[in-house]
Amino acid sequence: MSTPVLLAWSGGKDSTLALERLRADPSYRVVGLLTTVTAVYERIAIHGVRRSILQRQSEALGLPLIEATIPPQASNDVYEAAFADALARAQVTEPKLDAIAFGDLYLADVRAYREALLQRLGWRGVYPIWGEDTAEVARRFIARGYRAILSCVDTQQIDADFCGCDFDATLLADLPASCDPCGENGEFHTCVYAGPMFAQPIALARGERVLRDGRFEYVDLIEV
Repeated sequence: MSTPVLLAWSGGKDSTLALERLRADPSYRVVGLLTTVTAVYERIAIHGVRRSILQRQSEALGLPLIEATIPPQASNDVYEAAFADALARAQVTEPKLDAIAFGDLYLADVRAYREALLQRLGWRGVYPIWGEDTAEVARRFIARGYRAILSCVDTQQIDADFCGCDFDATLLADLPASCDPCGENGEFHTCVYAGPMFAQPIALARGERVLRDGRFEYVDLIEV
């Protein structure tokens, strides 16, 4: 019998490939996507993507979206309480659910934090693409026919003009050698809008670009 599992959903390429890997594994049954939305802004934390786009992604993927809502500049304690509440809500329809998957690739400190939190909550983590070569992951994402836009870039690591670019072979060739091809060190974040798992593509327009905290360049992606 397959094990029910949630997927921590950022709307980006790594969580998309983690979902694809889980769906190809008969030992797992993905039952929902868990995302963290910042109240007031109605956007996912860090990536800056609108809540409405996350909802469109979940619809296109045929999975329910479970939201952990946090205030701006939330402390770790506030985030963890919202995360725990979202996990508990997911268990209402799936009482045997005690596993959540992440699209992490190699940041050991991030994984250690997740493991410690999950252990306290009586859950366990699953890491479908952990340890894979990031250049290969990036190439596979493109080769599989997925489409994504860079929604945020760290201007201390790469040029602001990469913000709003398509995540494609041209982008990979243009990224500086110091940049991880998947942006695993926070160089950039993506929003996926089409691909083989999507029932239909999500039409997006690029709106205003904004620099926040003197460092992070965001593009406002808008449904059309």
